[in-house]
Amino acid sequence: MPDYAIWLTLGVFAVTVVLMTVRPGGMNEAIPTALGGAVLLAAGIVPLAKLADVFEVAGGAAFTILSAVLMAIVLDGIGGFRWVAGNLAYRAQGSGYRLYWLVVLFCFAMTLFFNNDGSILVTTPVIIRLCGMLELDMRQKIPYLLSGALVATASSAPIGVGSLTNVMSLHYAGLDLDRYTAYMLVPSVLAIAAIAGTLLVCFRHDIPRSVATFPGGPPTAEKVPYGYHSRMLVDRLADCRETTTRTPLHAHPLPSGNHSFVDWRRFRYCIATVVLFRAGLFLAEDVGIAAELLALCGVLALLAARFYRIGTGIGDVFARMSWHVLLLAFGIAIIVEAFRDAGAVAMLADRLAPYANAGDGQAVAAAGLTLAALSSALHQLPSVLIGAMSMAEMGLDPQTMQLAYFAGMIGSGIGSLLTPAGTLAMLLWMSLLRKHQIAFTWKAYIKTSIVVIPVGLLVGLCSLYGWAKLIA
Repeated sequence: MPDYAIWLTLGVFAVTVVLMTVRPGGMNEAIPTALGGAVLLAAGIVPLAKLADVFEVAGGAAFTILSAVLMAIVLDGIGGFRWVAGNLAYRAQGSGYRLYWLVVLFCFAMTLFFNNDGSILVTTPVIIRLCGMLELDMRQKIPYLLSGALVATASSAPIGVGSLTNVMSLHYAGLDLDRYTAYMLVPSVLAIAAIAGTLLVCFRHDIPRSVATFPGGPPTAEKVPYGYHSRMLVDRLADCRETTTRTPLHAHPLPSGNHSFVDWRRFRYCIATVVLFRAGLFLAEDVGIAAELLALCGVLALLAARFYRIGTGIGDVFARMSWHVLLLAFGIAIIVEAFRDAGAVAMLADRLAPYANAGDGQAVAAAGLTLAALSSALHQLPSVLIGAMSMAEMGLDPQTMQLAYFAGMIGSGIGSLLTPAGTLAMLLWMSLLRKHQIAFTWKAYIKTSIVVIPVGLLVGLCSLYGWAKLIA
């Protein structure tokens, strides 16, 4: 590749990362990646003949992620997450610390069911609503909001379909979901537990010892008349506002179960569909079924049930979809292809190869720490894809290559949380806080993450090394 092409590739990448981070004028993250990819295509740095390969990598991954987001929107539309907020408050039983762990588990589960971006869209409004119901002040809200966001984002690491980054990188590494989960589940869960525990220590003076209790029992669902439109049943969580009516400390402002307006039958059906969809992704590979086809079946099943129960079409659901994920995936894939052609991938492979060949411990440390640094500084998605391609080109034996790849995934999944700019999920979380007028600065974020994230990263990498030895 000529020198001008290398400099143009580096320039496009730098501008793209800056615009994704700063987002001037509220710019969508997909716009700079799409423009960057278009520039590289127009300049001939990435040949048009490679678009088919790009589509193979980005198209299926983006569609799988979009299907999970759509499922979350359908569940939101029937009031499922409003019901969750009430149950979290009830099951806390007046304990702020119990509530903390319930929020952590809720955010962890939502990422496993959907993905990290979809989980942030779901869990953040729920936690904001929950804090409003419990009448927590700003200092008391932050431990729940920040812990929920960090856990929700980090929880993409245990399974291969937890984020767009994971799905795309699996293709470059040539791995399947079963092997990914076998190696990553235990170390990632231990790392997430370490993050949650360290956050609890950091916020021990801010988490209230006691919170308001729920009168009576947990909220239950009411039978909804056929044809009653879902948007008339519940308030959209994204537009919820804190209650302005002050209530006694031990009285809860959430209405009783008879007014919860959750279509319980459809809620159970949707949850069952989501669980079957996530489990089916692992089974599909064994029988040669494409993940995108399974995702399409899950989406159609939910939309059909929605139409049958409330008689509405798909227009409102599609209007709330994150269609920009398609542009984001294609743009990033094109930029990464340009990086490969520019020699950046080979250069990184040359730098890491001596450490990777020195032994499994050195391979884990080198890959994990390198991708943690790249992801926190340059953004997770392009860093992981470049790292995955580099490891594939090192000429390592399959076992060492896979171990280095898994270490890189932990490094990027945990290390990217060092700054809000490391992942799209955290940038989205910061924008949701601004929308709800919750003041939380980058300085305040980094003040906590600089303590918490290194602990989680160290636990994750050490656990991976030990777990790989155990199951080898």
